[in-house]
Order: sequence, then C-alpha cells, then structure tokens
Amino acid sequence: MEYKKSRQRAKKIISSAKEKKQKECASDLNDPEHQNEIFRMAKQMVKERQDITGPTCLKEVLGKVIVDETEIKDSWKEDMEKLMNEESEWDYGISAEVKEGPADCIKIGEVVATLKKMKSHKAPGLSGLSAEMIQATEDIGTQWLLDLCNGIVKEGCIPENWKLSVIFITHLQRER
Repeated sequence: MEYKKSRQRAKKIISSAKEKKQKECASDLNDPEHQNEIFRMAKQMVKERQDITGPTCLKEVLGKVIVDETEIKDSWKEDMEKLMNEESEWDYGISAEVKEGPADCIKIGEVVATLKKMKSHKAPGLSGLSAEMIQATEDIGTQWLLDLCNGIVKEGCIPENWKLSVIFITHLQRER
C-alpha cells in the first residue's frame, strides 16, 4: 500500500515538473532570442521518428565486422552478384505439350480459388494492390480481375510493368 502511494506521489511530481517545463518552453518560443528553438525541436522530433534505413554494421563472410557505409554497400553488392549469377542445377525433367489454337479462357471459379489461396498481410506490388484489397471488393474485384486476365490471354502479351519488380534485401544473420 505504501509503495502505491509513493508511486502516485512520484507520478504527480513528475507530471507537474513536465507541465512546468512545457510552459517554460512555450513562453521561451515567444521570446525573440529563442525563435530558432522551435526549428531545432522540430528537427529533433523528425529525427527521432525517422526509420532506420539500413544496417549500421555488417558481418562479412570472413567474419570481419564492417561499419563503414561504403564497405557495407560493397559487401552487399558482392553478395548479390554472387547470388544472382550462380547457376542452379536443373534436370530439364519438366515437359509440356504444345497446344494449338486459341488459349482457354480463365473461369471465375479459378480466380475465386486463387484469391482464397493468397496469403494475407503481404506487401502490395508496384500497382499498390494487395490480396486483401481485391478480396474485400468481393464480386466486383473478382470480375475485374477475371476480365483483366482474360484480356491478357486473348492478346497474348503481358503488360510491361508486370515484368518489373522491386527487391528489398533483408540480411538475416543467424548464430552458428
């Protein structure tokens, strides 16, 4: 019981001190000598709310810790070049028969089934559409997607912007 009373007293003292300091800062902002303070405070607030945009350090393949930003970028570049230029083993075991004539149209049931299989809470693509958005529109979105896909099948070409992608690299280091 005594602990709770002490804690409440401490909270009251802290809140009154905060309030006093806020009033003092507010009155200082009206003073011509302290006009630049508001800009300094705004900069500080923006800086505090900024996301961390990249790693501050990185462990190299050899185990050396890198802290220099250019060295980190070079290390990432080397890793990605190696990853993207490696040849994968493939046994060429997939075979498909060539179909003559026009392609079959996509059916509404196929679109609905595909939308149900799509995972939730995933980042949208370059179009800005996520699976949840299309699913939320129900029949209208499903019909729009069906018409879009069937139009692509009839024309026989995929839109150029569908061939673009953005890759965000997140480096996960696991303890061994």
